[in-house]
Amino acid sequence: MESIGHDGNPGLVWGFYGGPEGAVNGFEDVSGPGLNIQNRPFTTTGGSAQCCQYLNLDSELTLGAVYTVSATWTDANGSFSLAPTRILARSFFVTSQLPRVVGMARTPDGHGYWKVDSWGGVTDYGNAAHLTHTNSLATNQPIVGMAATPTGDGFWLVASDGGVFGFGDASFYGSTGALTLNRPIVGMASTPDGKGYWLVASDGGIFSFGDAVFYGSTGSIRLNRPIVGMATTPDNGGYWLVASDGGIFSFGDAAFQGSLGGMNLNEPVVGLATDPMTGGYWEVAADGGIFSFNAPFLGSTGNIRLNQPIVGMTDTPSAEGYRFVAVDGGIFDFGDAQYYATGS
Repeated sequence: MESIGHDGNPGLVWGFYGGPEGAVNGFEDVSGPGLNIQNRPFTTTGGSAQCCQYLNLDSELTLGAVYTVSATWTDANGSFSLAPTRILARSFFVTSQLPRVVGMARTPDGHGYWKVDSWGGVTDYGNAAHLTHTNSLATNQPIVGMAATPTGDGFWLVASDGGVFGFGDASFYGSTGALTLNRPIVGMASTPDGKGYWLVASDGGIFSFGDAVFYGSTGSIRLNRPIVGMATTPDNGGYWLVASDGGIFSFGDAAFQGSLGGMNLNEPVVGLATDPMTGGYWEVAADGGIFSFNAPFLGSTGNIRLNQPIVGMTDTPSAEGYRFVAVDGGIFDFGDAQYYATGS
């Protein structure tokens, strides 16, 4: 099952797969961090191969946390039930039982990239190395991001509980998998030499491992919207955090070049990439809208109707291009970013 939300607010959705007929009436139980709902009544409409029951609980839900939903319902075909099912609270629209793409990373020369899904499945494109991934592991929580090593011969995956999984030449330097976090992990970034990495939580808490230096966080600040990603400066001397409202938080030698905080956005911001040539950065929204700060605007999908929302982006080594990845794995290339076939 999958999750749904609007404007950065967390929500859950579970689907009636198989096409219920007419009015659907039922009761659902929802349990998880800070929430225990029993026999909540709902009514929705069937008649398609896939329709959904949307739980917009907003402040009651924790973005990135996993909740258990069970339900019973009736429609024109009779009575049915949903066995207890774990669902991740997310902040964008998805309706699928399949794993969804959650992020990407490029190779050092830019001639390839990987996509990772919530189950830890990794797909390689261009000259990206084909490596074993967490489809063969039992992760406690879903994968939420990835980072590549500087050689391009490995990568790390990170789960929402801060569990870190290294593949190829990606060494393990630590994780928060055994800790109780205030908020879930939403992303990671590696140091330029590949001997460390940072994890970032949705409250802006930063966890540094290996030679990654802690420069500060927003963990003690009340944010208007949750943090959704981070990016580092080329010299390893700082990092930026970005929130779903486009707010930017700069630490170390990461220069503040502007933000979208306080603006009305059509869709929430979901990712950040930096321009090493200018010290600027790009923010990307779920509709593929691009917001450039001391970085060139090279195009967007903001005026295109997408099948599924954008979830992340990468730059190119020249900083003259960038690409987006959508929940369904769709790739959108701009500037000198090239499209590559799987394993090419």
